[in-house]
Amino acid sequence: MVVALWEFLTVKRENARPQQPLPLVPTDLARLPLETDTMIWLGHSSWYLQLSGKRILIDPVFSSYAAPFAFLNKAFDGNYPWQAANMPDIDLLIISHDHYDHLDYATIKGLLPKIKRAVVPLGVGSHLRYWGMKDELITEADWQQSVTISDALNVHVLPARHFSGRGLKRNQTLWASFMFVTPTQKIYYSGDSGYGPHFKAIGEQFGKVDIAILEDGQYDQDWRYIHMMPEQTAQAAVDLNAERVLPGHAGRFVLAKHTWDDPYKRLAQASKDKAYRLLTPMQGEPVWPADATQTFRAWWE
Repeated sequence: MVVALWEFLTVKRENARPQQPLPLVPTDLARLPLETDTMIWLGHSSWYLQLSGKRILIDPVFSSYAAPFAFLNKAFDGNYPWQAANMPDIDLLIISHDHYDHLDYATIKGLLPKIKRAVVPLGVGSHLRYWGMKDELITEADWQQSVTISDALNVHVLPARHFSGRGLKRNQTLWASFMFVTPTQKIYYSGDSGYGPHFKAIGEQFGKVDIAILEDGQYDQDWRYIHMMPEQTAQAAVDLNAERVLPGHAGRFVLAKHTWDDPYKRLAQASKDKAYRLLTPMQGEPVWPADATQTFRAWWE
C-alpha cells in the first residue's frame, strides 16, 4: 500500500497536466443574487450551490495541493480566485468523504467562522470537531437518512461505492452521495463512486433527477470499483433518470494516469446518444438550473 501511494503521488505521467492555465470565470460568489438558484464548479469536486435561498458549499479544496503535504499533488498552474476569505457565509457545508482532495484542513479552518451548518457521512464529523467546528453545527448521517435544512430544502444522504481514509488509516468513516430536494427540483451529487447498482436504485427511489453532478475523472482500470470510467458516468446518468449532467472530479489536480482532458473527451462522446443534456461549464461559470436550454462550449479543445 505504501509503494502504491508513493507511485500515485510522485510518478510523472505524459500530458497529465495542461500546458497552460485552464480557462475560468472568476465569479464573485458573494455578489450572486441569493434568490436565484445557481450552481458553480470551483474545480475538481468543489461546488458552490444556491438552492431555495441557501448557500451550499460541497467538498471545498481551496489549497494549492490535495495531499498531506504541500509539495505533493500540486494544483494545475493558474490563478485560483476562490479562497475562504472571499467566500460568503455558508448555510450548509457538505463533505462526501474524508480524502484529501475532498476534505482540506486549511480550507475548513479558514471557513470555520462562515459555516452555519455541516451535513456529513458518519464519522466525518470527527475531523471537523478536531479542527475546531462546534459540535452543534455538525449533523452526521448514515445512508438513506434525510436531513431537513429548511421548509424548502431537504438533503438525503445516499450510497456510493468508494472508501475513506487519510494517510494509511482506511474506512473509519463513511462516504456518501447526496440528493438535494426542493419544491421544484432534485439535484444529485455523486461524490466519489465506482459504478454500481446504487445509481439505478437511487433513480427508482427519486424518479426524475433535474441535474446530476457526477464523478468524471481520476479513473484507472485498477480502480474500477471505486472510480467510474467516463462511459460508466454516462450510464450512471441514465440509471439516475438525469435530465442534465455536470461532470466533476477533474480539472485541477492529477490523481490518475489518464491525460488531463481525457475525461471530457470521452464523456462528450459517450453522451452523444443519451437522453440527458451534458453541461460543460468552465470553472466559475454559473449554471442556472431554471434554464433548461443553457449551453456551454467545449473549453478543453
